[in-house]
Amino acid sequence: MSDELGRARQMWHLLEPLHAVLYYAPEAFEEAAALGYRTDERWPSYFAWRAAPLGDADAARVAGTFYSFSPAMVDEYVPAVWSVAPSAAVLAARTRAVDRTYRTLLGEACDAPDTAEAVALLHRVTEAADTTGRPLAAANAALPRPDEPHLALWRAATVLREYRGDGHLAALAHAELDPVESLVSFAAIGAAAPEVFASRGWSDQEWGAARQRLLKRGLLTPDGTATEAGRALRGEVERRTDEAAAAPWRELGSQERERLVELLGPLWVAAIGSGMLPSETTLGIGKV
Repeated sequence: MSDELGRARQMWHLLEPLHAVLYYAPEAFEEAAALGYRTDERWPSYFAWRAAPLGDADAARVAGTFYSFSPAMVDEYVPAVWSVAPSAAVLAARTRAVDRTYRTLLGEACDAPDTAEAVALLHRVTEAADTTGRPLAAANAALPRPDEPHLALWRAATVLREYRGDGHLAALAHAELDPVESLVSFAAIGAAAPEVFASRGWSDQEWGAARQRLLKRGLLTPDGTATEAGRALRGEVERRTDEAAAAPWRELGSQERERLVELLGPLWVAAIGSGMLPSETTLGIGKV
């Protein structure tokens, strides 16, 4: 991996937890409950929080932009989430949820000069990101930039996270991996245990059919592990993803990137150390 692609992946590793705490924080579940969402599981609020920038999107659009979820699972929650609260109300509640979560998680760092400095650097990167053809990144980038540093930090982390994710879907499409095949092939290289991928709602029959399709392409062995060709294809997907994510980071010079890593480090530690985030996810961070 080149230094440039390695830096793009490093920044993803640092920013992803700062984005993802929204989906697990008690404060976010409290805000979701206040809107009327069930909180005995995380999915009603997850689909609402993440899809709200798209407006009151229908199930087909959410399934297409989220990609890895079974359409049947998306149908279970969308568009029902908008009958509980319209997307505009969800976005307002999302801001409150991030504010409360970050104030608990980061404390005085929310208003610290170091956080404001990190945000100034990240703002340059988000402004350099061409979101054409990247629907989730574009929708989040179109939202107003908050004045408060901690809220602007979460916005930047989210724009860049979704920017990378949108590019990842293009890489999967180039590899001719449909949504369930993308998960099966990822599990096959050990990115996460198969039961972790079960959270995306695919039935045993759909998972098995995808394995058979990949077996016929020579990408899987009969026991479900990746062949050499399967590993090479997934490596190509990750390379293309890193390449697509790298462009806006060129806005920063090498010393500025190093400074940003230094500034984000304590915030990353706080997110990881909170215990809220699962130790293993479908993203394969640290394993690919």
